[in-house]
Amino acid sequence: MSEEKEGLFSKKNRQLLVNPLDDNNPITVQVLGICSALAITVKLEPAIVMSLSVLFVLSAGNVIISLMRNIIPSRIRIIVQLVVVASLVILVDQVLKAYLFDVSKQLSVFVGLIITNCIVMGRFEAFALGNTPWKSFLDGIGNSAGYGLVLVIVAFFRELLGSGALFGQQIIPDSFYEAGYMNNGMMLLPPMALIVVGIVIWVQRARNTNLVETN
Repeated sequence: MSEEKEGLFSKKNRQLLVNPLDDNNPITVQVLGICSALAITVKLEPAIVMSLSVLFVLSAGNVIISLMRNIIPSRIRIIVQLVVVASLVILVDQVLKAYLFDVSKQLSVFVGLIITNCIVMGRFEAFALGNTPWKSFLDGIGNSAGYGLVLVIVAFFRELLGSGALFGQQIIPDSFYEAGYMNNGMMLLPPMALIVVGIVIWVQRARNTNLVETN
């Protein structure tokens, strides 16, 4: 009833979608999910697929955990959460192998590691267990979108500057190379992903003084 009174997209519910994109971003503010930001952002395509995979797992998982929150015994709640996320990840993995096999090979073990992604387990534990399915769904969408936003930004600059391409298609014109431009091979190395994430954090905090003050 309370959700009906305040509306499905009330100001409070909209904050569940908006906050993780900026003020409470899971990577740049909570410093979670850094491993995949380093590992699968050499190219834009696998970064987008990984982001969509996490979006499905987190939003669907949040709803399932929320629906079960009153019947899950406290002492086995972590086990239940692991079973839910593992089942969803297996489903995602099989779909990727069936329809996007090349991307699935590029993502390698990192799809399976969504099971241990601290963003997913953290939202199950901190939010879905204490909130209604609709709010849990919005929270899952918001946090996975915030996670995916950073992955896409990092992958965009790494592929563009490291390979001169996006989605495998050359973007930087040949005239640039003829004039002496060279791709920065260092952008394809894992440490550069950490540096790009650091720059994103710096830009975010430079323009958001409230975030600096709260920290």
